[in-house]
Amino acid sequence: MEFDTFHHAYTAVLRSLVDQPSYRNAPRGQPSSERLGVQYRLRRPSQRVPLVPARRLNIAFNLAEALWYLSGRDDLDFIAHYAPGIRKYSADGVRLTGTAYGRAIFGGDGRPDQWWTVVDQLRDDPDSKRAVVQIFRAEELTVPGNPDVSCTLGVQFLVREGALHAIGFMRANDAYRGMSSDVFSFTFIQELMARQLGLRLGEYVHTVGSMHVYDSDARRAREVLADPAAAADPALPFPEMPEGDNWPFVRHVLDLEEPLRLNRHRLDPAVDFPGLPDYWAQVLLVLELHRALRHGEPPDEGTAALLWPCYRWLMGKWRPDLLAGPVTLGS
Repeated sequence: MEFDTFHHAYTAVLRSLVDQPSYRNAPRGQPSSERLGVQYRLRRPSQRVPLVPARRLNIAFNLAEALWYLSGRDDLDFIAHYAPGIRKYSADGVRLTGTAYGRAIFGGDGRPDQWWTVVDQLRDDPDSKRAVVQIFRAEELTVPGNPDVSCTLGVQFLVREGALHAIGFMRANDAYRGMSSDVFSFTFIQELMARQLGLRLGEYVHTVGSMHVYDSDARRAREVLADPAAAADPALPFPEMPEGDNWPFVRHVLDLEEPLRLNRHRLDPAVDFPGLPDYWAQVLLVLELHRALRHGEPPDEGTAALLWPCYRWLMGKWRPDLLAGPVTLGS
């Protein structure tokens, strides 16, 4: 299957599982509908969100998860702030082992830094087929009752005709919930690497062994498919990263993420934005609004007014009480 944006891919995959599943099973006692060996291609991977009101995507979590990976951390405190339900996957209540893809990518616990190895590989030999970041580790299956086995096997990066393409390989993917965050993060990482290498953003291919929808999400999946926006072209473009090496801006955002998350800082554009491209300033604005929400503060209307239309729409649909005034796809 080939799609222009993830908006189109998301709804098509959901429909295939809701209308024509290949199997019914219940891994770990969770009934689901399943298709095996699912693969699709995104021609514009920067357009990485489904703009369907019924989905109510949590864009703050999507951005935070990508940043968590880029930080190379595996601590639960960071990511559980944005998705408290993820705590159930931690064996010790402190760390995540399989889900912490950043630790696998950037090293730690005796593992190598794969990011810079891949960057050097592609710089030395742009035609290489060896630029692979491995996520899944065989020893994960040797831990009895392991609650957090990596769903992702790895990501391959290929340079062809001046563009950086990426292929994500997953052993399993929850199409309703997990797929939206996985594709968001993998294409975000692909775009960051393309900019670092001075290349165009190529295509992204998502490859999954078991694509499934759990019965507990079946009603919500049908609501998404019944939403008229599911069949329409997305009217708002998702922002694209600025050209050049974005790592200094990633580090700046990460330096501010923690004090925002811990409510030790309130975003001040006059202080926090100088020298920061608008793209990354928008990420901080989303995190600031999330900070206010989590700590019981009314969102600042001036901050909300600075959001670009796509972020404003996503935040408004996720939490209708967050922003003043209606936000439509045509705005």
